[in-house]
Amino acid sequence: MSADASFFQWVAFIWEQNWPLFLRGAGNTLLIALTGTIIGFIIGIIIGVIRTIPVDHNTTTLKKGILKVADILLLCYIEVFRGTPMMVQAVVIFYGVAMVYGIHLNPISAGIVIVSINTGAYMAEIVRGGILSIDKGQFEAAHAIGMTHTQTMTSIILPQAVRNILPATSNEFVINIKDTCVLSVISITELFFNSKSAAGANFRYFETFLITCIIYLIMTSTVTRILRWLEKKLDGPSVYTIHGSQTVPEAQFRIVDGGKLHG
Repeated sequence: MSADASFFQWVAFIWEQNWPLFLRGAGNTLLIALTGTIIGFIIGIIIGVIRTIPVDHNTTTLKKGILKVADILLLCYIEVFRGTPMMVQAVVIFYGVAMVYGIHLNPISAGIVIVSINTGAYMAEIVRGGILSIDKGQFEAAHAIGMTHTQTMTSIILPQAVRNILPATSNEFVINIKDTCVLSVISITELFFNSKSAAGANFRYFETFLITCIIYLIMTSTVTRILRWLEKKLDGPSVYTIHGSQTVPEAQFRIVDGGKLHG
């Protein structure tokens, strides 16, 4: 490629020469972000449920003690991983595990572990907030008919809480797609790492990272639209048919004015 080539010629040339490298990096980025978000979501659900277990006068002293210790340990985990940068966590975990335990993790596996643990700390508070947002009357009604805390959570509370926190979960996924670039510090061949390799071959950093920016934008925009579609699906139809009894005929209602039912 001649040095006097135009900007767009350089962009086209770099893409033509390095598109497999870009796509490989984008694939690893999506793999780490998606897997890490799913595992982090599961971690968040578990921690959120544990931290919202009710303690009342019927709770034994032993159970209270166990819940108190568990709450302190989980709070320490949340504070540490929310209060430190992911790049520092990546270095500490990747090299620390090798030094202390002699375990040399595969870079992709290490990236998934790091993103999962980091996401779990954020999701734990998001899930806890989602559970606490559910009206207490639903807990009381479930307990009144003899349901255990586990049955109440799995059958009544969590389905509603998960729907409520879906936008925040979607946001975490998008953040993880972008934040995987910090994992290049432990030589994970994600999109940013591969882009540096492509840029170094021609010393055309602006053109190369413009392509990288576009790829990131395509990934995040696509994921955002898919998750918004999923949110709408979970909301259900805007018009409901309520079947009546022998005295009241069935009627159609539509949701308007902030969730109120109108005939």
